[in-house]
Amino acid sequence: MILKNLSKGSLNTLQFLNPWKYGNEVATLKTFYRTESLLSDGCYDIIHCQFVTLAPIALAYRNAGILTGKIITTFRGIDISKYVEEQGVDVYDQLFQEGEFFLANCEFFRNRAIKLGCDSNKIVVHGSGLDCNKFAFKTRCFPESGKVQIATIGRLVEKKGIEYAIKAIAKLAETNKSIEYNIIGDGELKEHFEQLISQLNVGHIVKLLGWKQQKEIIEILDKCHIFIAPSVTAADGNQDAPVNTLKEAMAMGLPVISTFHGGIPELVEDGKSGFLVPERDADAIAQKLTYLIEHPEAWEAMGKPGRARVEEKYDMNKLNDELVEIYQQMLQSQEVLKQPIKQLTRI
Repeated sequence: MILKNLSKGSLNTLQFLNPWKYGNEVATLKTFYRTESLLSDGCYDIIHCQFVTLAPIALAYRNAGILTGKIITTFRGIDISKYVEEQGVDVYDQLFQEGEFFLANCEFFRNRAIKLGCDSNKIVVHGSGLDCNKFAFKTRCFPESGKVQIATIGRLVEKKGIEYAIKAIAKLAETNKSIEYNIIGDGELKEHFEQLISQLNVGHIVKLLGWKQQKEIIEILDKCHIFIAPSVTAADGNQDAPVNTLKEAMAMGLPVISTFHGGIPELVEDGKSGFLVPERDADAIAQKLTYLIEHPEAWEAMGKPGRARVEEKYDMNKLNDELVEIYQQMLQSQEVLKQPIKQLTRI
């Protein structure tokens, strides 16, 4: 690769193999081989890193002259929570100094980035969107059969807090047999959840459905009455932004129960579009579930503002237009971008 691209500056790629200069994130053979296509045409207006953990590679390429362009970086979750816990609070010092602009997918992570040293004038909130047209709103009514369908969608990992929802359902099952709880997703805790369901004797109520395609998920949500997203801060520090599955459920008119966690309170307005409870509190989840089951008139009352919230803040088309405008302003600006872009975002 080096010999074929000598005329394109391939010798510059050798410096990426120096861990003392670039660190273990950059000093890998993968980073080295990725440069081949960039040597032919590495001239860009904007380089957008969708996770901040990728930005050091972009900086290294740019500093070596392999890439040109302004670097914009998005904080999405694990990169501003778990990764910082592992690498230390100074892990992004170089990036904050050399990167042109930053996005965060919620205000919670924006504030955390600022505390780590990001210039508050160089970072705005730009959420993850969804196509609202794919998630049809439906008014939720108490089922004629009397069986209330409850659902959770997410990876079976600690951060999603599903263990506490299972325990909450088990508490309800002591007095209410007309419920069914479907968990959609897969992951490392599957066996643990199977054991927990067995121990709590709720296998007839709680179902682990595994991974599903989006079309299947929409069909399941269409038949549901209540949605739970019980996210927690994992032992390794990993945290959630506003959860996409919550957005989908709210867009479809479901009342939701979630937690005071990460960026979720920016999506779910407690008592308006759903309920928020403390992390790891199965009793609180059970109490809110009981209330919703006993007050089905609240389902529509919460479903409508939930849909409106998603349309207002997380519509994909609106967010795409905002991102294009951010790009355009970056290209027009010869200095670090300040107030004009901040006004674009609905914080």
